[in-house]
Amino acid sequence: MSSTTEFESYKTSNIPLSKTGFFSKILLDYIEKNEYLKPFYDNFPSISNFYTQIKEKQKSYKDQTRSVLYKVLKSQHKDLVISKKTSKNIENLKHRNTFTVTTGHQLNLFTGPLYFLYKIISTINLCEELALKFPKQNFVPVYWMATEDHDFEEINHFNFNENKVVWNKKTKVTGAVGSLSTDGLDEVYNVLSNHLGNSKNAEFLKKLFYKAYIKHNNLTQATRYFTNELFKDYGLVIIDGYNLELKQLFSPFIKDEIKHQTSYKQVSKTILKLEKKYKIQVNPREINLFYLKKNHRERIILENGNYKINNSDSVYTEEEILKKVDENPMALSPNVIMRPLYQEVVLPSVCYIGGGSEIVYWLQLKEYFDKVGVSFPILLLRNSVQIISKKNAKRLKKLNITSEEIFLKQQELISRKVVENIDVKINFKEKINFIRLQFEELKEVAKKTDASFINAVNAQEKKQIKGLERLQKRLLKAETKRQSDLVERITKLQNKILPNQNLEERQRNFSDYYLKYGKSFIKTIKYSLKPLNLKLIILEL
Repeated sequence: MSSTTEFESYKTSNIPLSKTGFFSKILLDYIEKNEYLKPFYDNFPSISNFYTQIKEKQKSYKDQTRSVLYKVLKSQHKDLVISKKTSKNIENLKHRNTFTVTTGHQLNLFTGPLYFLYKIISTINLCEELALKFPKQNFVPVYWMATEDHDFEEINHFNFNENKVVWNKKTKVTGAVGSLSTDGLDEVYNVLSNHLGNSKNAEFLKKLFYKAYIKHNNLTQATRYFTNELFKDYGLVIIDGYNLELKQLFSPFIKDEIKHQTSYKQVSKTILKLEKKYKIQVNPREINLFYLKKNHRERIILENGNYKINNSDSVYTEEEILKKVDENPMALSPNVIMRPLYQEVVLPSVCYIGGGSEIVYWLQLKEYFDKVGVSFPILLLRNSVQIISKKNAKRLKKLNITSEEIFLKQQELISRKVVENIDVKINFKEKINFIRLQFEELKEVAKKTDASFINAVNAQEKKQIKGLERLQKRLLKAETKRQSDLVERITKLQNKILPNQNLEERQRNFSDYYLKYGKSFIKTIKYSLKPLNLKLIILEL
């Protein structure tokens, strides 16, 4: 499909995710609606199933929760310059006919990998699509900031122009990353500024980084500002779950976890079923909560009937820690198993949009949701995009490499193209099959003689096939050497398209493309993404 934004022409095509080699078996089975996985979710992502999902959420979502959510979102957006569309979306959340489509992500510096954009734009686009199909309802795109995470090494860097830009902290980070001071990011700003240059788009990126990360005190404020600036025109609403009133809404589930370890029991049951066929994404702990205070986020461990805070001397009885929940619910932080429940309790969400690994661990949670009486959302895999420049598209065409072949293992791709370019064609597969057929006749004769003759026939067949396979390898090796120029061109091109032999979206930062295309880059991505089309998008720019 060829299209034009107001700035750039572009072309899109699709290939099945299964042809890329980058997605797990369980995820591929999910998007192909494999029967074995049907007990692990409610409604598959299709327009018709959203009707059912909306009804389910409408019944279970409380007016009181909606009122608290509205108040919190008004407060959390008060210091931002938000668009009329975002403001209207927040106002609409007061009403029972308004639902959210949610995505969540860590507070990656400068957005981290490209797929952060794809997550959010998939969320925005699905809301627009649902609004057309269900005109009596409102749909609000929501980005849930993972402010309580504590894995600093996962978020403290991004790649720009094939170089890793890192935010170094002098002391080890042990608390929630959202509360991290932005001290030290001036050094990152200086490094980035030196690399960006002085073009109009470069100046925009420098200004955006400066206003977000230098002018704000902590990572939560910086990420909220940055994300709002990129997506406010599309009505994105940003939520921080580290909030007293939201935690109070979630307190009954925290208490249930402390008293009954419900998540551990239910998720463990699910894992027993799933692990018969698939690799498990995350394993639950007996208590799936952290104890959170300044510069400190540690596991709560159930030990001899008491609740111990890991790496500390603090130990509480059940009564004492339940009292803590009432007095200071902010101190209790859900881990990866419980955070999805937290999101679905406080938001009128009908769909969660996530990456492959997220969707897989959400599939482990349905029995837990059922047990605690919370509506399980539709799970939708975010769009994946492979960007290919027009120049590289021409190179691929010249080398006779198809969209699907781009994703082959490099040695397999090279071997395939070398064989295609051999002057004298020898089909070793046909010759091996011919040998097999000849020996089938000999085996029929051998059956009428003794066992030693049968063994001799089998051994000779094996020997001749192995001989042909060795000749095939030697020919390939010789041709690879002879066609070294072709091999070098293929290697360089694939490495450019798939950095580190991985999907580009997991490696590159959006700034690489924004520097070249400016605002039209995000607009083009938005026009290209079709959330319910569960294929990889090839975007030729």
